[in-house]
Amino acid sequence: MARANRRLARRARYGRYDGGPDPLAPPVDLSEALDAIGEDVMAGSSPERAMREFLRRGGADQAGLDDLARRVAERRRELTKKHNLDGTLQEVKALLDKAVLAERKQLARDTELDDGDRMLAEMQLDNLPASPAAAVSELSDYDWKSSEARADFEKIKDLLGRELLDQRFAGMKDALENATDADRAAITEMMNDLNALLDAHGRGEDSQEQFDDFMQKHGEFFPDKPSNIDELLDSLAERAAAAQRMRNSMSQEQRDELDALAQQAFGSPELMQSLAQLDGSLRSLRPGENWGGSEKMDGEEGLGLGDGTGVFQDIAELDALSEQLAQSYNGSRLDDLDLDQLSRQLGDEAAVNARTLQQLEKALRESGTMKRGSDGQLTLTPKAMRQLGKALLRDVANRMSGRQGNRDLRQAGAAGERSGATREWAFGDTESWDVTRTITNAITRTAGEGGATGAGVRIEIGDVEVQETEARTQACVALLVDTSFSMVIDGRWVPMKRTALALHTLITSRFRGDDLQLINFGRSASVIDIEQLTGLEEIYDKGTNLHHALLLANRHFRKHPNAQPVLLIVTDGEPTSHLEASGEVFFDYPPHPLTVAYAVRELENSMRLGAQTTFFRLGDDPGLARFIDSMAKRVGGTVVAPELDDLGAAVVSSYLGSRGSRGGEGPSSGGFDGVFGRG
Repeated sequence: MARANRRLARRARYGRYDGGPDPLAPPVDLSEALDAIGEDVMAGSSPERAMREFLRRGGADQAGLDDLARRVAERRRELTKKHNLDGTLQEVKALLDKAVLAERKQLARDTELDDGDRMLAEMQLDNLPASPAAAVSELSDYDWKSSEARADFEKIKDLLGRELLDQRFAGMKDALENATDADRAAITEMMNDLNALLDAHGRGEDSQEQFDDFMQKHGEFFPDKPSNIDELLDSLAERAAAAQRMRNSMSQEQRDELDALAQQAFGSPELMQSLAQLDGSLRSLRPGENWGGSEKMDGEEGLGLGDGTGVFQDIAELDALSEQLAQSYNGSRLDDLDLDQLSRQLGDEAAVNARTLQQLEKALRESGTMKRGSDGQLTLTPKAMRQLGKALLRDVANRMSGRQGNRDLRQAGAAGERSGATREWAFGDTESWDVTRTITNAITRTAGEGGATGAGVRIEIGDVEVQETEARTQACVALLVDTSFSMVIDGRWVPMKRTALALHTLITSRFRGDDLQLINFGRSASVIDIEQLTGLEEIYDKGTNLHHALLLANRHFRKHPNAQPVLLIVTDGEPTSHLEASGEVFFDYPPHPLTVAYAVRELENSMRLGAQTTFFRLGDDPGLARFIDSMAKRVGGTVVAPELDDLGAAVVSSYLGSRGSRGGEGPSSGGFDGVFGRG
């Protein structure tokens, strides 16, 4: 038994996996795609459009649809610029010239030939028409003196028959080289049986048994081995349509020459009749094929009829691939991509890239990062929002590391009592380790890697879990974001959204005891969910209703009387509208004194509720700076004027500083090590 197993092992061979997606391939990485999609969504694009845009662009190390489409277009141009359609005519002319030259030599050295017969033969050869077709027709009854010349002339008829058959049945030209009378008889019989089968199918009288009998008898002529009549029709019609497009692309002179030469094919007019009958049946049974197209082929490399038909099939495949890659038709999906065609035209690497894009699209749709709403449109799921928010928060942490500002100094246990829950350790965490969970993780990982646990366990960073604690200090946070038209036209729309999402992620993941409310204010104000804010399209209405936003913020503060109110206001303009007692919105520009008074009064109400207020002033307008400085001074708040790229870090910094100051954890210099680690 052991020897038998060794023999089997020696016979085993490992090859390329060809049974679908590689089961050992790593899963596709969605992080880059999700970041790019999130950016586009925050800029106003729909998730569906943003996903398709990423698939078109591709990633840092992944070719996209646009790159594949460019290569398809280049391949198509290469085929049309490289070739011309004179190949068969040039080959006929070469054989004809060779035959005539051999005959002239024979006439010159044949001393037994009568002088009159020699002169008559030479005169006929000297006066041959310039047209190859006409010359071949005139020489069809010529009495060749040279056996070599006669053989070359017969090759012309043989070549034409093989080329005409190669147009309809790929590979015939080579298969029928040096064909015998028996071979020609087999071709004639196959054509007659094929036309009879197609006629029966057209009348609806054929059967699978009839098809099987045909294939058993003539299967050698169909190497692709169709399993039923429809597969046979598809293959034949595709090639016949390519042959017709090649003919359409020829000049009238070329078509006339080939039509005349075709009558000499195999010395049998019946072949042309059979092929014409076949073409008629295929046109009738497969009218959807492209029978009418044409191409300009002006290259230097001549194509024969069979090879040219193959090139036109390639062009048709490339056109189909171009449409598939464009994804511009209704219901288009990357699953529509024909990877076999792509591999055939551009190589295996292109097919691998396309398969990865297919997997990426499928993963984005099925991994829980996107969902289809009641209106049929894709939206980002809460899971996707969390992933995107974590990425933004990491970016904020990188910007805050090295900044001079507040620092949340938390010693073990300083954040509150243990909650009983654990989570994976992150750089900068100061909570106590959960030793049991950490060691269990290390043992499980070691066993999964095939290691022996008896010799000891090595703990790695990914094994460590820490004990979560309940926050002692709760904050009631209101983030007011300006959504007036100036935020759009000055490029502040996306940074505003990124800031809101980063703060939302920080609070929901690290300070769950705090309550954040997002309020957007333009001509009027409203409470808005993070998903709504992230997908909010650009608003071009004029008006900055800070008064209405503060009313909503103060209502939020009053609902949480035992929490520390934190008021964060992101704006790039003075208030130009307010909410009247009737509920109507009043707007005026320049700012009306009453509008300013309403905003100031409501800001003072925030101060009376204990809110710590920070204004984030965007832009360099001196009037705005004076106004916001006076507002902040009135309520003991602060003003930050960050660059757009630094807005997220500034808002998060202010939140952490306001939150920490209540419990005696005063601010000090340094980075926010306790929350983020050092970047």
